[in-house]
Amino acid sequence: MTDPSTARSRAWVEVDLDALRRNAQTIRSVAGSEAALVPMVKADAYGLGMNRVVAALLPEQPWAFGVAAVAEGEALRRCGWRGPAIVFAPVAPGEYTRAVAANLTLCLSDVEAVQRWVAAGRSAGQPVAFHTEIDTGMGRAGFSWSEAAEWGAAVSGIAGSDARWEGCFTHFHSADEPVLAPADKQWQRFEQALRSLPPPQDGVQRLIHAANSAAALRRPEYARDLVRPGIFLYGGEVGAESRPRAVAALRARVVLVRDVPAGTTLGYGATYQAARSERWATLGIGYGDGLRRALGPAGGEVLIRGKRAPIIGRISMDVTVVNVASIPDVVPGDVATLIGRDGNAEIRLDDVAVRCGTISYEILTGLGPRLPRVYDRL
Repeated sequence: MTDPSTARSRAWVEVDLDALRRNAQTIRSVAGSEAALVPMVKADAYGLGMNRVVAALLPEQPWAFGVAAVAEGEALRRCGWRGPAIVFAPVAPGEYTRAVAANLTLCLSDVEAVQRWVAAGRSAGQPVAFHTEIDTGMGRAGFSWSEAAEWGAAVSGIAGSDARWEGCFTHFHSADEPVLAPADKQWQRFEQALRSLPPPQDGVQRLIHAANSAAALRRPEYARDLVRPGIFLYGGEVGAESRPRAVAALRARVVLVRDVPAGTTLGYGATYQAARSERWATLGIGYGDGLRRALGPAGGEVLIRGKRAPIIGRISMDVTVVNVASIPDVVPGDVATLIGRDGNAEIRLDDVAVRCGTISYEILTGLGPRLPRVYDRL
């Protein structure tokens, strides 16, 4: 754990847990109260800290939390969560025993995986549950939607009272795109597959779910029994009218201010040269912290004292340099904002992602462990 007295000494990530909760409330209000909440907390809650995020979301009464690996499910248990913990990505054969021990719910994509999971549970003398993923176009995992009758019969024959087939789901590949026709086509395939499945042996209806953040907000009718919000919780845009509250801010200290003459070169490759006398500020953050090196040539900027300063030269592993000629009163110790608000100015998470030619997910999850997470509110 980072010493609070030093957390803001060099560079850090601020996490607004109240904003996180409000984003969850937005999802619930649009998707409807009938759909239970399954917040995705994989990749250490998108880089913002699973333990604190889980605790902050408990008042929203989640039915389960979603992760992508057995190790993440074990970490979720260490957070104190005793409800359903669903592992959405396929699991390697050697991890089934650990998954049983942690009482995780697996998402399975083929008959052999179902057999392994049931065998692992019976070997441990412990009941297990699983959801079947139906591939309607994502392609990376899942049973084929067009062969649901065949694999459905096989899975039903393997499942039993000690191996409960609890749910079925699919995942949209383009629910955040301007045109929703591909998502609608996936939904039609999903419904067709569901109609082809045998009824539950125990008479308890399986949980049906498909809606991620984008689908929950843009096609709330697709929010059936569960909704699985991810990036929207953490402040990322999903192409919906409802915009998320900003949750994460990235800040760094000014560690050096220099006045340089015309002709001074900067950084590896000397890609920047001062055209005139300039004032440069060095920030205590670099790509070793997860700051994207692409920000430099892409016209990236920071906020200092509520004003914008361009990033110049190539970003180094440990430091970044900005031109503060228009902010002459900058001194070492000042705070530079790389994501977030400073006064009336703001750099949004998605703005940074667009500049880097990537997505907000990659920006957040790429923020490294050298950056302390500092939690505001709650």
